[in-house]
Amino acid sequence: MPETDLTVIADDGTGLAGTLTLPTGPGPHPAVLLLHGSGPLDREGNAPKLPVNLGRPLADVLAEAGIATLRYDRRGAGATPGVWRESGFTDNCRDAAAALRTLSAHAAVRAESVAVVGHSEGALHAMTLAARHDVRAVVLLAGFARPGEEAFRWQAGSVLQGMPAPVRLLRRPLGALGERVLARVERTRTDVARIAGIPVNARWMREMLVHDTRDDLAAIPVPVPVLAVTGDKDVQVDPADLAEIRRLVPGGDTETHRVPGLTHILRRDGGRPTLRSYRRLLREPVDPALLALVATWLTARMHANASGPLGERRTTHP
Repeated sequence: MPETDLTVIADDGTGLAGTLTLPTGPGPHPAVLLLHGSGPLDREGNAPKLPVNLGRPLADVLAEAGIATLRYDRRGAGATPGVWRESGFTDNCRDAAAALRTLSAHAAVRAESVAVVGHSEGALHAMTLAARHDVRAVVLLAGFARPGEEAFRWQAGSVLQGMPAPVRLLRRPLGALGERVLARVERTRTDVARIAGIPVNARWMREMLVHDTRDDLAAIPVPVPVLAVTGDKDVQVDPADLAEIRRLVPGGDTETHRVPGLTHILRRDGGRPTLRSYRRLLREPVDPALLALVATWLTARMHANASGPLGERRTTHP
């Protein structure tokens, strides 16, 4: 599949280095903007110690379906300059909007047929783009439907349940420590702050904690279709939020999948879900069935007549 370097110029002039993957054959093509999760992630969705490797396999399967894909390096990752800890949650969203504009304006892309696929934090930005910009469809992989602080608390409790028994016995003191950390973050005023001696992206955390994804979900215009997928072994996002996504999104084409065995890093695990399993799971590729689901769902919507209806059905899959 043809690939080309494509630089997104952000609102502040920063060049976000990316890759545009095109299907074979003449264009213009329908296209997807891929948005990854949190941290210093490159265009493939990889951090130094967490190689999710979502970018290329998703781009390949979509190219085979006749859909182009743009993916880019976050600030301070890959070939994009900057310091990732100094970027806020809203900065990341503005960068995603700039990437969407760049993709829509490309000569090889059908401007009226551009979708967004987001994973984890990227799913939150995909919700915002779908609510505020002209997109053809949106795919939410492991996105939540609640205020950020509530999601953070759920994640902390879920992760603790996967810890060894001696650690779980410390639930109350660890919970109290977590509350002190949250209070310390909320009092910060700088982009980066030291919390318990560790430099953290304080502005990102402050902005994420007060962000309520439900507002964007409810503002997605009819008839933009939504596919939301979360694994039932996700310890970072509550899979029960799929029902809230389905309830909030207007229109008649919202499809949700709670996938058995699927984890937050988009691999299936037959054992007890825990963060400690990530290193082992990441030796395997992204779940092929998930990639096929996303490609099939997008194909049915991206290749339809751009001026025609996108469907009126609402389907749910357990």
